[in-house]
Amino acid sequence: MKIGDKIRGEITGIKPYGAFVQLANGSIGLIHISEIKTGYIDNIYRTLSVGEEVLVQVVDYDEYSQKASLSLRTLEEEKHHYQHRHRFSNSRLHIGFKPLADNLPVWIEENLEYLKQDQQKDDHI
Repeated sequence: MKIGDKIRGEITGIKPYGAFVQLANGSIGLIHISEIKTGYIDNIYRTLSVGEEVLVQVVDYDEYSQKASLSLRTLEEEKHHYQHRHRFSNSRLHIGFKPLADNLPVWIEENLEYLKQDQQKDDHI
């Protein structure tokens, strides 16, 4: 078993801080209350029940004690992952480095002129 694995299991016990799960591979894991779902859980006993079959994701695994930290929330968030629109398209060609490259010679000339005027003021003082 490794972090990121998705494993089926059965809830064997519930405490105010989380739920214990007997995994299909024989290991025991805990779903901490913060890993059950996104948002606030006012009563864990209304959310989960003993004997319930669940699909969980391993978020941590202790090889010495063979105990796993599990999550239902990560699988829930996976379902709600929306694909983002591609940010660049042909209609936006005027945005980017081209306007900078086009204006750079003008800006350099303006600043050189400014520096010359500033230098002349310093020379008169």
